[in-house]
Formats: sequence, C-alpha cells, structure tokens
Amino acid sequence: MKTLGVYTKDFSLYHDLLKVLRRRKLSYVVLSSPQNIPNKIGVILTSWKEVHDFKSEKTIAADGYESIEIAIDKALQLLIGKELYSKVFIGIDPGERPGLAIVGDEILLHKTQAENPEQVIDFIQRFLIEYPARETIIRIGHGSILTRNRIINSLIPLKIPIEIVDETRTTVSQQIKRPQRDVEAAAAIALLHGGKVQRKLPLEPTKGAIRNIQQLSRQLTNGQFSVSEKTALEILKGKISLKEAIEKEKNK
Repeated sequence: MKTLGVYTKDFSLYHDLLKVLRRRKLSYVVLSSPQNIPNKIGVILTSWKEVHDFKSEKTIAADGYESIEIAIDKALQLLIGKELYSKVFIGIDPGERPGLAIVGDEILLHKTQAENPEQVIDFIQRFLIEYPARETIIRIGHGSILTRNRIINSLIPLKIPIEIVDETRTTVSQQIKRPQRDVEAAAAIALLHGGKVQRKLPLEPTKGAIRNIQQLSRQLTNGQFSVSEKTALEILKGKISLKEAIEKEKNK
C-alpha cells in the first residue's frame, strides 16, 4: 500500500507535520530530496514554497491549509483515491470533551477529540467538506444526556440525519487513557444503528447534574469554592464553560 512522504526545509512545518502524523499513528517516510521519490510514496506533504520542486501531482502544501490536521486529511483523501463516498457515518461519544470518528465506506478515516461540546459542530462542518458522500449519517451515544442534547440541538440546522444509539456495547478498556477511550468509543458508535432524532431535545438539568458540576468545581479549585446552582445551570446549558465560570468567580 502507498504511504505518505514528508519533505520540507521549513523546520517549524516539519516539526508540526511529524507531531500530528505520530499522534494520529499514520505511516510516513521522511524524504531526503525532491528527486528520486520511492514508488511506495503516494502523496507528498511539503511547504507552499517547495511544492513546485516535485513533479508529482499528488503533492500537498501543508502550510496552505487552515491547519496541519486539514492538510493531512486532504493528503489521506488523495492517498485513498476517494473523491466521493457512498456512505459516511460520523460517530460522537458525548461528554465534556466529546470523541469523534468518521467511517466512510467501511474505512475508519479519522478520529479526534473536541475540546468542548460547542466545538463539535465545527468538526462536523469540516468533515462534511472533507469527506463528501451520497449519504451521511451522524450517530451519537445515548449517555451524558444533557451534553448529548446540547450537541444534537447544535447539529440539527445542518439537516443531516442524526441517530441516538445505545453506546453500552462501545465500552473500551479502562487501561486505555481517557482521550483514546473517547475516540475509540466514537468509532464504535459510528457503526451502530439507532433511533432517529425528529426535533430539538429538551435541556432540563437534574439536581444530580447540578451537584456534579458543583462537586467538579470544588475539585478543580482544590476545595476553595464551588459554583452556585445558578452558574451550574448555565454551565449545563452550555452558556458558559466550567473553566470560564471558575475564572469569573475568582475575579470577583
């Protein structure tokens, strides 16, 4: 199978490329020059200034995209040779740092983690552009109900079918670090059938959920204080992040 090639004299770009490639556990070969490219190299990642040093049409100027992540996604698209997928399933493991995964025509294309629930829509909009398909379905785990509903409500305007699936069967070994567990669970969720979302879902925090936020705020401040019920409600409804609420409380 063909693999990615990396060549650039831009040290900063080189460092950023290798950092993301290693984090995503993608195979690559560091090239020593633009000439005599090995046959196993399918796509070359380089800089905008150096892209014309290569004869190959399958060359990506990594610094010409919004981010290194997007440039690598584009390189993988070229490597696979897919311009349009038949079916794409986007899996979401809901939580304060949701896991996301994309499966296109039975191939796991990408896994990542959002910093917060509000960032999920930014990832989904990017995925819709990068992985065009005849049919796309968003699938989200049934847990973390309030956070799940916030995510779903933010995605409804995209007019992409959304399914809520039973994520009980997606449990990943506790020996794996939490971020990795979240993205692995998202990949499993993408492959499960679920019930279709017909309308926006309610955002009604329970007393237990409020207490959990207050307890978490105490833990994050080493027991100095906890946020009020009113602030906890705002956090649960996505109006303010827990981090922002704590900073606001500290500055009073």
